[in-house]
Amino acid sequence: MKYSANRGCISSFVVGGTGSEYGPSVAVIRKNMDVKLILAPLQGYTDAVFREIYTNHFSGVDEALAPFVSTMGEQRLKPARIKDLLPENNPNLPVVPQILGNVGGDFIFMAQHLSQYGYDTMNWNMGCPHSKIAKKRRGSGILPWPDMVETLLEEVFASGVCRLSVKVRLGRKDKDEIFKLLPVFEKYPLEEIIVHPRTGVQMYEGEADVDAFERVSRHTDHCLVYNGDITSLEKFKTIQARFPKIGKFMIGRGILADPFLPARIKGLSWDHSRELEIIKAFHDELFYTYSEKFFGPVHVTGRMKGFWAYIGPSFKNSRKPLKKLLKARDREAYKQAADAYFASSPQYCPCSHGSC
Repeated sequence: MKYSANRGCISSFVVGGTGSEYGPSVAVIRKNMDVKLILAPLQGYTDAVFREIYTNHFSGVDEALAPFVSTMGEQRLKPARIKDLLPENNPNLPVVPQILGNVGGDFIFMAQHLSQYGYDTMNWNMGCPHSKIAKKRRGSGILPWPDMVETLLEEVFASGVCRLSVKVRLGRKDKDEIFKLLPVFEKYPLEEIIVHPRTGVQMYEGEADVDAFERVSRHTDHCLVYNGDITSLEKFKTIQARFPKIGKFMIGRGILADPFLPARIKGLSWDHSRELEIIKAFHDELFYTYSEKFFGPVHVTGRMKGFWAYIGPSFKNSRKPLKKLLKARDREAYKQAADAYFASSPQYCPCSHGSC
């Protein structure tokens, strides 16, 4: 079957979400408002709780790609796996579901189920770098197998079940593997190709290969989204200057380290004197919501320690003061340590973490 490839980028730009008095009420300065910023899918971090609480306190993100849901084979489905995508859990920020799998029928079954909740576009995860997933030819593990990729794409598009985008790396081990996939992609009307210019085996080590992304851009007519190492306004400006035709950018770790980063990129304004207050309000809402969601104290403190792993270095001289907080083994000990840390008026300085 022949398809007409999607040759244009569809843009619908929104400023932030709606929620608390902190983020959404910022004034808009017309800088980079023609740019669309997408929250990256970080397993264990950017779940529905994080996404919605983030929009309560910060602005600048237009859309989120949800952490992946895995196909299970034989058309099986566990309701708990798609709870994160239920409409009632995502009232503010537009979300695109991401599916991890390598069998067309299983992918279609999952997409059909998700379409019942109003989702008409899915993303195929072809980038997950973790070896346990990759060895099953899922995530980045499918990148060396263009025939498998084409088989799934053919089945999904023939079914008409959804519109589809893909998120890829340069390859599993070889950064040239993507160039065997691009001719396959050109046969299908993909909404967009999100490219993280690293190989799967690199995980997140080293620097994103911007030169390789440029090569990719010369070999496709599809809409491209740049993803990788946008951790500061200056890095964003460098990428944007090099790829002026790219209108969509995906950011993950940069937002966790500096939640104001999308607003910096968009040129939004806020009361900088209240940054610590805003971050504390965001932190506290996360903590209390996770406390209601998870029963085990380790689950709650584990989630919050993950939060500090990213944002902690954005505070000056934070390593020693945060030790007590990171050693907390139960919720009460954690809460006391977190309250004490914020009460000490730590200096929020994301420039020290490369975020300004």
